[in-house]
Amino acid sequence: MSDQKRLFLLDAYALIFRGYYAFIKNPRINSKGMDTSAIMGFMNSLFDVIRREKPDHLAVAFDKGGSVERTELFEDYKANRDETPDAIRIAVPYIQEILKALKIPVVELEGYEADDLIGTLAKQAEKEGFKTFMVTPDKDFGQLVSENIFMYRPARMGNGIEIWGIPEIQKRFGVERPEQVIDYLGMMGDASDNIPGLPKKHSLTDILLPKGEWAFLPFLLVHIVSSTHIGHKNTGLPQQHSRKVIGFFSRLLCFPSFPREYKKNLLSRIRAKA
Repeated sequence: MSDQKRLFLLDAYALIFRGYYAFIKNPRINSKGMDTSAIMGFMNSLFDVIRREKPDHLAVAFDKGGSVERTELFEDYKANRDETPDAIRIAVPYIQEILKALKIPVVELEGYEADDLIGTLAKQAEKEGFKTFMVTPDKDFGQLVSENIFMYRPARMGNGIEIWGIPEIQKRFGVERPEQVIDYLGMMGDASDNIPGLPKKHSLTDILLPKGEWAFLPFLLVHIVSSTHIGHKNTGLPQQHSRKVIGFFSRLLCFPSFPREYKKNLLSRIRAKA
C-alpha cells in the first residue's frame, strides 16, 4: 500500500449551493424557523468524504470578495448571476464555526476565489509529495488534474462519487493534456461565469482540433477571431481590439490565479492543524 499522504480540498461554496438546492423542494427548517438546508447539505458532503476516504489532511476553501483580478479584466465577470439566497448567506458563518470546532482549516483570502486557493494548494502539495483530491462538482478544476492531483466529484441523486484523473479529463474534454482544459473553456465560454468564449457561429466541431494538433491552438484562435466581427458589448473591450483578442481574453478568465503572497504558508497551516 502506498504511504503517499492524501490531501482533500473542499470547494465550500460549490458544495454549499449544491446542498441547498438538493433540499429546495423540502427545505430543512429548524425549530426557530431557520432554513438549515445549506448547512445540512454541506455537512453531509464533508462527513461523507471523511468517513469514506479517511484523509490524512483536509481543508475547506471559501471565496472572499470574488476575484478582483478577473473583475478588473472583465467587469461583467459573473455579473449574470442571481443574488445569493439569504439562507445560504446566513448559513456560511455557521458552517465556518462548525469547521473551527472540528479543527478543520478554513482557507480564504480577500480578492480570491476558492478555485485559486485550491489550485495553489494542490500544486504546492504535489511538489511536496502529496496526492491531492479537489472535492468539487465544478468542471473548471479539470485544468489542474495531474498524476497526483484529482477531481473528486461527490455523490449526488443516488449516483456514486466520481474521481477524475488524466484519462477521465482526456475523455470528458477531448484534450491530450489537462492544462488544455483552459483552452477548451476559453473557446467554449462559460455561461455560469459570464465568460463570452468564441463567436457562436463556430460550432464545437469547427473548434476542436484533431488529436495531436493542440499545439496549434493559438494560431486557430487568431484565425477565428481575426475573421469575425465582434463588438465591444461581448467583451467589454474597445471594438477595434475585441475581435483580435476575445479568444485569449476568455482564456485568461479561465486561467487559475495563484496568490504569490499566500503560497508559502498555505500548506504549512493545513499540516499544522491536521
